[in-house]
Amino acid sequence: MAMTGRLYGVGLGPGDPELVTVKAARLIGEADVIAYHAARHGRSIARSIALPYMREGQVEELLLYPLTTETTDHPGGYQGALDDFYADCAERLAAHLDAGRTVVVLAEGDPLFYGSYMHMHKRLAHRYPTEVVPGVTSVSAASAVLGRPLVERDEVLTVLPGTLPAEELAERLRGTDSAAVLKLGRTFTKVRDALAEAGRLEDAWYVERATMNAERMQPLKDVDPDGVPYFSLALLASPAERTFVPDPQPRAGGGEVVVVGLGPAGRPWLTPEAQEALSAATDLVGYGPYVDRVAPNPRQRRHRTDNRVEAERARHALELAREGARVAVVSSGDPGVFAMASAVLEVAADFPGVPVRIVPGLTAAQAVASRVGAPLGHDYCVLSLSDLLKPWEVVADRLAAAARADLVLALYNPASRSRTWQLAAARDVLLEHRDPATPVVVGRDVGGPEESVTVTTLGELDPAGVDMRCLLIVGSSTTRVTDRGVVYTPRRYP
Repeated sequence: MAMTGRLYGVGLGPGDPELVTVKAARLIGEADVIAYHAARHGRSIARSIALPYMREGQVEELLLYPLTTETTDHPGGYQGALDDFYADCAERLAAHLDAGRTVVVLAEGDPLFYGSYMHMHKRLAHRYPTEVVPGVTSVSAASAVLGRPLVERDEVLTVLPGTLPAEELAERLRGTDSAAVLKLGRTFTKVRDALAEAGRLEDAWYVERATMNAERMQPLKDVDPDGVPYFSLALLASPAERTFVPDPQPRAGGGEVVVVGLGPAGRPWLTPEAQEALSAATDLVGYGPYVDRVAPNPRQRRHRTDNRVEAERARHALELAREGARVAVVSSGDPGVFAMASAVLEVAADFPGVPVRIVPGLTAAQAVASRVGAPLGHDYCVLSLSDLLKPWEVVADRLAAAARADLVLALYNPASRSRTWQLAAARDVLLEHRDPATPVVVGRDVGGPEESVTVTTLGELDPAGVDMRCLLIVGSSTTRVTDRGVVYTPRRYP
């Protein structure tokens, strides 16, 4: 009988990677497969904590929740949708275990303390060799950063989820010495009211992201309910002794600028590396609509700017990083393709002590191509029709050169409110070297709510239907369109 793999549920502690146990760090580094849950935005706090201990070449299994709090049309309702999700996740991990691979499932805090891992444990632990590695809980972390004992001698500690009914919360808070209320987020107002009803509000502390860089603590009665994240808790510490509450100490480590490619549209187009960079950032900088595409995070500052101030935007990001911020400069598509990477690197010469990283993204050309087949299957040229930063004569010369070379063209920035004649001029240049029947793909808002993709020809291309949200792919002499409308360029050239 073939040997199966081994399953580990590994607790990562409350957030500080230095609070990962020695055993957890070793198992993460040795694992064949690293699995972690995430909400629909795809960013995993567990993965970000474990990242220093992971190694190149490990298989990653992102277990993406189908929903969090929204409604569902699943026949089994909310719970039915989750049960199906957990069953699917368990079978994905079982395939690795059946193949003899070691699987580590990451869990913030402790794996069996309000954690997602337990749903895998219940479905797999009776089928495969399994070990659970405990971790420091958020309750212990909150007590530590506050400098307040949880319980002494015969005192009773009660741990409550904020999702309980308000009356039950108040009743349990009245009858205990110390308490921790987890899962705040949208339950915060109810929890605060329950503490007041129980006569315990004056003694309650609010702790957000204990041991993480964005750690925050204050008397709970003073907290603004707007923006309270899920990773926070209410704490009633031991009433026996009023101990010193320390001021948060600034954490070590300099700032950096990470230029992040968001891809052409929503979260499914975002790479895990980009998700990680966005999750770790303290500040987001970028053109307003691109910043708005990143899910709000109350601990992050957002700096929205106009689209024509790239140099100023880059300088602002570098100044923030010089002061210690971890700045994500966001670009649509790939930041190195007519986007912010060049602007940041150009200005970075004035900031020699600030590290700059570039995180690539899926390009608009790749996204549009994928919708129709493989028009970029052979050599191709990427060219911007904008003449704001280069003369139109240069654009026309390059168009002619690419057309003479029989390259497929991906045309960015084809039109805008102020640039209305350039696409027609470009079409005329191309028609000097290309057959009017050459296939042309016009993709608009690909991946977004107003997506449209049209396959036409160079001779029939109507510039009036093209705007700044479009990207055009102009085929070569070998590009083909099938009867089903699939467009491809063969890899072999005649």
